[in-house]
Amino acid sequence: MKFAIQVNAGPYQSNAGYAAYQFINAALAQGHEIFRVFFYHDGIYHALRYTTPPDDEYAYTRQWSDLAQRHQLDLVVCISAAQRRGLLCFDEARRQGKLDNDLADGFRISGLGQLIEATLEADRFIVFA
Repeated sequence: MKFAIQVNAGPYQSNAGYAAYQFINAALAQGHEIFRVFFYHDGIYHALRYTTPPDDEYAYTRQWSDLAQRHQLDLVVCISAAQRRGLLCFDEARRQGKLDNDLADGFRISGLGQLIEATLEADRFIVFA
């Protein structure tokens, strides 16, 4: 089965992102496909490059980056939600006259068209809010 996943909640706001991460790991272990993971609303905070949780807390961003690398997952961050919250990729930062790249490895910025495509391509669309 092919899944599309949407994560709406921030990593330290609820366990939705962690539940999505665990679901994806379990689905991949059972041979399912993850078409795309779309981070929307406060879920974009999973993609912040410079998030540095204390040593005794879960490092969500690093875990997502590692998962994307191991399984070639498409981790898409909504550009509108990201801009509203100050998360900019290199190209957008330069366009805005800023010098930084806040996007963690394995994530990419795109629009709602990527979410629509994911819902059309997948057999199941699951939202973790």
